[in-house]
Amino acid sequence: MIKFTPMKEAEAIIRLALKEDIGTGDLTTLAFAPAKGVFEGYMVAKQAGTFCGAPVAERVFRIVDPRCRVTRLVREGGRVKPGDRLMKIRGGRAILTAERTALNFLQHMSGIATAASVYAAALGRGRTRIYDTRKTQPGLRALAKYAVRRGGGRNHRRGLWDAYLIKDNHIAMLGPGAAEKLAALMKRIRARRPGVPVEIEAQTREQALAFAALKPDILMLDNMPRPLMRRLIPELRRLAPKMEIELSGGIKLKDLRGLAGLGADRISSGAITAAAGTLDISFQVSEVKK
Repeated sequence: MIKFTPMKEAEAIIRLALKEDIGTGDLTTLAFAPAKGVFEGYMVAKQAGTFCGAPVAERVFRIVDPRCRVTRLVREGGRVKPGDRLMKIRGGRAILTAERTALNFLQHMSGIATAASVYAAALGRGRTRIYDTRKTQPGLRALAKYAVRRGGGRNHRRGLWDAYLIKDNHIAMLGPGAAEKLAALMKRIRARRPGVPVEIEAQTREQALAFAALKPDILMLDNMPRPLMRRLIPELRRLAPKMEIELSGGIKLKDLRGLAGLGADRISSGAITAAAGTLDISFQVSEVKK
């Protein structure tokens, strides 16, 4: 699992988001909320889904009001229904200033966690697991991939730096005899970066068999028809038993159950992060009367 520490992974993102929203000051709160008032608010779910992002939201409130008290009422990755109270926040008027930024993070991350949980549930408990991709909002990848895990999905590579993914454009650069050239190239990169996963994308049966013979860690079958994959996957298993097989390209939720029956190890889908939407959450706050 991706190690997630709000201070290290999200601190810069949170501070940028607060600067963007607050600017030189929260004009309305400063004008209307009593300076010495004490306020109490609840994050409340307005939709059913999977809750995610409490550490980030809590950090938002604590930056804006260091003396506020935050109580998490639902565990990360927990299922929620409309009306459920998710977090309790008590502090000065600055919690009103932090409201929108905290909600933006919670709604975005809970939306992704909810999508991941739906995709994971559709695959059931068999061999195949759902993976995300790099199709994330710029700057928010660490949070998105954390949310995927909380929703029951798994993470593909974090970026261009932590795994080799040899795609069609890379293979085209090799020219004629790509498989032979790729074999020599893989030998060099594995010697240079031992332990770093190597994945190759195949778009035809011929490519898949040729690339599987090179024993990559993962072979991606990209946009292949289902009948072809049904025949091909057993061949690949015999050729490279330790190699993981990934299905990718145009994956739709309604197709997952059938795709899981093909026996692949992974299905990757950018829709988990790129098309997840948000989970509707509100912040209900009132002044505490002394």
